[in-house]
Order: sequence, then structure tokens, then C-alpha cells
Amino acid sequence: MSRRGVTALHGTHAEALVPLLDGTRSLDAVLREAAPVLGSAEALLSVNDLLAAGLLRVRPDSGPDRAAEAYWDLAGLDGGTTAARLRYAAVWIEALTDVDTEAIAAACRASGLGVADHPEQADFTLVLCDDYLSPGLRDVDAAHRERGRPWLIAKPCGADPWVGPVFRPQGGPCWTCLATRLAGHRRAEWPVRRALGLDGPPRRPDASLAAGRTIAQHIAVLEAAKWLAGIRYDAQEVLHTFDTLQLTSRSHQVSRLPQCAVCGDPELVARGVRAPFVPESRPKVTLVTGGGGHRALAPEQMLQRYGGLVDPVTGIIKEIARAPRTPAGLHAYVSGHNLAMGPPTLAELRAGLRALSGGKGLTETEARVSALCEAVERYSGTRHGDEAVVRDSYRGLGGNAVHPNACQLYHERQFRERELWNGGGSPFRHVPERFDEDRPTEWTPVWSLTSGSQRMLPTSMLYFTQGGPAADGLHADSNGNAAGSSREDALVQGFLELVERDAVALWWYNRTVQPGVDVDAFGDPYADQVREACARLGREMWVLDLTSDFGVPVLAALSRRTDKPAEDVIFGFGAHFDPRLALRRALSELGQLLPAVCEARGDGTGYAVDDPDALEWWRHATVAGRPYLAPGAGVPARTPASWSYCPRADLLDDVAAVTELVRRRGMELLVLDQTRPDLELPVVKVIVPGMRHFWSRLAPGRLYDVPVALGRVAGPTSYEELNPTPLFV
Repeated sequence: MSRRGVTALHGTHAEALVPLLDGTRSLDAVLREAAPVLGSAEALLSVNDLLAAGLLRVRPDSGPDRAAEAYWDLAGLDGGTTAARLRYAAVWIEALTDVDTEAIAAACRASGLGVADHPEQADFTLVLCDDYLSPGLRDVDAAHRERGRPWLIAKPCGADPWVGPVFRPQGGPCWTCLATRLAGHRRAEWPVRRALGLDGPPRRPDASLAAGRTIAQHIAVLEAAKWLAGIRYDAQEVLHTFDTLQLTSRSHQVSRLPQCAVCGDPELVARGVRAPFVPESRPKVTLVTGGGGHRALAPEQMLQRYGGLVDPVTGIIKEIARAPRTPAGLHAYVSGHNLAMGPPTLAELRAGLRALSGGKGLTETEARVSALCEAVERYSGTRHGDEAVVRDSYRGLGGNAVHPNACQLYHERQFRERELWNGGGSPFRHVPERFDEDRPTEWTPVWSLTSGSQRMLPTSMLYFTQGGPAADGLHADSNGNAAGSSREDALVQGFLELVERDAVALWWYNRTVQPGVDVDAFGDPYADQVREACARLGREMWVLDLTSDFGVPVLAALSRRTDKPAEDVIFGFGAHFDPRLALRRALSELGQLLPAVCEARGDGTGYAVDDPDALEWWRHATVAGRPYLAPGAGVPARTPASWSYCPRADLLDDVAAVTELVRRRGMELLVLDQTRPDLELPVVKVIVPGMRHFWSRLAPGRLYDVPVALGRVAGPTSYEELNPTPLFV
């Protein structure tokens, strides 16, 4: 019998041997006493069978701790030899926090471990801290990497002590790999750290019982003992957290970052960015099913492959949760802080329309994958410090550089009146200072698919910053950023987003009346679901056709309240080669926005966000007062047959079609590969200089010319006549 169970032995040999195997006899004595029944040769064969089965061990003499010997036996080791060896092993205890190291040393000795008097004498180090992001841990890791010695980290304080992983200088993740992931979940601390000038996390008040601290200390000692005994198993590379209030534990995988500046190749990302972007063949697996459509992997495959990126401690996403207030029958999920909104301030930590990354879909799985991809998209598009950069001025780079305002498209009057534009504090109408063409700044290469050459754009326009604003005054936005099942998939999705937002801008700022869409003609049950969800909330729904000169179907789904004076008009947009998928995307985005207004009350309260532009719109905008929100009268409603659509079976063909669409309009298709090697989920940023964002970017160009070319207006709308309400999504 053992602590792990019971093994039943039967037969003459067992009956003869078992009474003799009580730990008091030598092997010779056992064989001698068994000989009258079994004979010496048969007895020896049976003893060898028991040894091979792990039920018997021969030891020279009993050690001082027979229970410890049995423990190591259960671990598959020779208990006597292991216990004896551990007495000569040496553990160095290094404390970065206020802890009784002598008590931990006593725990080591009680478990049969030697304790070193000096770090140079140690075989293994146990490091105790009150925060896994304590600045001193960087030096601890560097010292152990230099010595080539493994070390175990533990946080024995708080109501949720942490233990592990074991860091091995010869392989596996290092502390910097772990710290990179941990820091991503601590953005709410940044305003406090900046205000107090701290180089590490703010100190938390202690909240623990001696019993809880002791549990963590002894688990750490146990892990040190197992490591020194020679036991190796996957959980040693895992961070274990213990909830002493609920008496539960969780394991969090710690991944090695291939691009880590300490243990990896810090040039990995930069080399990938500098390389030409060469699309490859990617057959589609979902041509018509689902709301995303035309992907190289199905949603279930995406979730299975990349679901490990979701973890509250070591993932890049804490969790994917159903968005609050989402109406029954619709699927919208959120996945953490929206990094596209920039570094958090105390004000930005409050809930806002775009404060969280999110996703939507026809099914729960689609919505989860969508939320996951948006969070990965934002994470990958954030500056980490290893991006490819060249420092020079716009004039110094010459014709290889793309002027930032060719992409940002601010009007000269917006620059002159920037204080007025920026007075409200909304990021959707922010106007930067004029770009200084002679001032050196950082530039990052992007690849031109239309010319097959490298171009340069300011780095601050391509990556979201984690600190303060960039010195050149520029900032990145999420327009054209996309994650996908492949680079080709992400490129196509990024381009479709550019087409969608460009078409929305042409409609919104020119306030042109657009044709309606006959939703019933699409025969899509999902449209009925959204319409029914709106009806339950006292709302009506309709769809407009915003398709621009690119010919790619772009649809806008709108909804308004019909049971109170404030109509709370909301909208969702969608673009896709397939008009049916464009409709689904517009409807699912409309459903994603419904939670923001579904509990609004007649007195103007109850909205889920506090963005001033959004609240002003919902409280005062009506369809009667803004005719461009309604379908055009006397114009036939669009049906699926209104667009010419021919499915393509390979995403490479879609990329070729996209490239040709851009080239025929005398424009340039630029691509930046933002895929992070540690995530492996493809992310790209697509840029087409001249195409419009749907925020207030009012420079001359397509915004004025294309509506005329499409026959929507007789002549260009003047700057003064453009819609003064900025789009706030």
C-alpha cells in the first residue's frame, strides 16, 4: 500500500516474500529465508520482478528521513540516493522583499536541502519578491544568466501568492519574456507611475495571513527540491497562482519570445519589416459561411490555434467576455483595453465607446475570434522598441518618403484652426501640428505592392505608442490594421476596411442621399435576428448602399428609436467583395453598437459611454433633421444582383485584384507586416495614401472629387458646407 493506492499481489511467491519485505532484512537475508518455500533462484527472480515494477527498492541503510526517501521513490528516483545527494546540494535564498529568510532556510533544511552561505556556493537560487515586475529582478536574471545557474521566482505575499517558473539560462523563457506579458496587464498603473516618477510598479499594501505566506514559501522550497533532485516536467516553466481565499490554483503558461532582447534575436522583427512583402497562395476554406467569410482558417480552427493568447496573467489578453448589455440573440464580445486609443490617462480609464477592443459575429465562436483578432491586431500594432527605424528628415530621405499628410489628409484650415478643433478633447477630431519636413524623426519601411519597392513612413504613424505622444506630433490610428488567418487574409481585410471608411467619409461629410437596400431580398436569417433585436428595443432598422468608385460593396446599417423624441441613431458599416457578407458585417457592427444605447432613457441618461460627440449625436440627431441618413426616395432599392460578384477560391487572387484596383486609380498600395513572432497570428497594416479615414480629415482630394464623379453632387462641396459633425466611431 502507498499514498497513491494499492497494488494486489497473489500467488505462492507473493505469500512467501511479502512477510519478509518489511525493511529490516538485507537482500541476502530475504533470499535465505524464502529458500525453503521458493528456492534461492526462484526467490531472486521474483525479487527482480518487484524491483522492475517499482514496488521494491534496495538501499544500503535507512536514512534520517524515511518519508522523504519514499517521496523520491514515488517520483521514480532512488529515494535513498536522492535524499543523500540533496543534503549536499546548496540553495541560495535571495529576497527582494521583506521576508524572514531564516524561516525559509529552515524550511529548506527540513526538506533535506542544504542552504548556501554565499551565492557563489549555490547550485540553485530561490528569489522572493513582492511583485514579479520589481526592477531588481532584471539584475537578478542577468546575474544568473552570466553564471549559467537556474533560479526560481516566487511571490509569497498577498492573498494570491505566485510560484514559478524556473528560469533556465540554457533555454526556455527568461524573466524579460515574462515581464513583457505581465506589463501588458498593468496599463492602469501607468498614470500613477508617471505622476510619481516610479521606475517600477507602485507598492501594494500587504494583505495576507501567515498561513498563506507559509504555504507559498514551502511550495517554492518544494519546487527547488524537485529541481535539485533532477526532476524535470513541463509545469516547471509555468507560473502558478494560488487564491488563498477560495483555495484554488491556476497555471499560466510562460512563453519564450523569439524576439526577446535578452534571450532571443532582437533584430527578428526589424528584419521581417525590411523584407519585401511577397503574397503566397492561400486557398479559402470558408467561401460563404459565417460573417467573416473568405478566410484561410475557419473560426473554430483560429480559436483552437490561438486561444492560448488569452490568459489573465501571461497572455496578451486577460479574457474574452460577452459585452455587457448585448441584446439576446446577438453576439458581441470584448477583449481588453483598446491600444489604438493610446496610453491611458486617468480620464481614459473610464469606459468609452472605443475604450475596449471587441468583436462581433453571427455565432459566439465568430464573435470570440473577432474579439481575439482585434486585441492581437492592437497589440501587434503597438510599439515595442524592436521595430525597424531610420532616423532622418522628410527632405533627407528624398522621393522614398511618403509625406504624412498624404495619409492623414488634414486641410490647411484645420492646421490653422487646430486649437478650435482640439478644444473638445475628442480624439476623433484631433488635429496635430504641421509636420516639420526638415526635422529628423523616425521612419519605418513599408512595402509597395503596386510598384514592388520600399517606401518610408513616420514610425509614429504606423505604431501605437505606449508612452507619451511622439516627438514629431504624429499619431497612429487603426485604419487599415487587420489580423487574419494568414498575411494575405489580413491584407485583404485591411484593404476592405480602408474601402469601407473611405466610402463612409464620402457619404458622411458630403451628406449625400444614398440608395436603400432591400434587406429581405438577401434572404439572410441573421438580418431578421438583428431586426427583431431592434424591434424589442423600440427601434427600426434600415440599410444604405455607400459603394464608392472602387466598386466594392459598402453598406451602412442604421437604427433609430421610435418611442421617444431622442432617436439615438446608430450605425454599423461593412465592406466585402460579396454583397451578402458586406450586409452581414454592417448588421453585426450595428449589433455591436446597440449596447451603448439600449438602456438610454427619455431624460438623456442611461447611455453606456460618455464620449461628448456620441452623446450630442444621440440626444439631438434625428432622421428628419438629417435626410442623408434615410434611403433616397424614388431610387430602386439595391438587391444582391445590383453588384457584379465573382467568387475567388484563393486569397492570393484577392490580393492581386486589390492591387489592380488601387493601381487603376493611380494610387499606391502600401503594406507593413506587424506580425509578432511570439504570437504568430498574422497582422498587417494597409495604407493607400489619398484614401479617406471616416474621422474629420478634410484635405482636398477624393472627399471632394469622387462624389462629383459618381454623380452624387453637381459640384465639389465647399469646405464650409461639409458635415460639421465628426463621425465618432
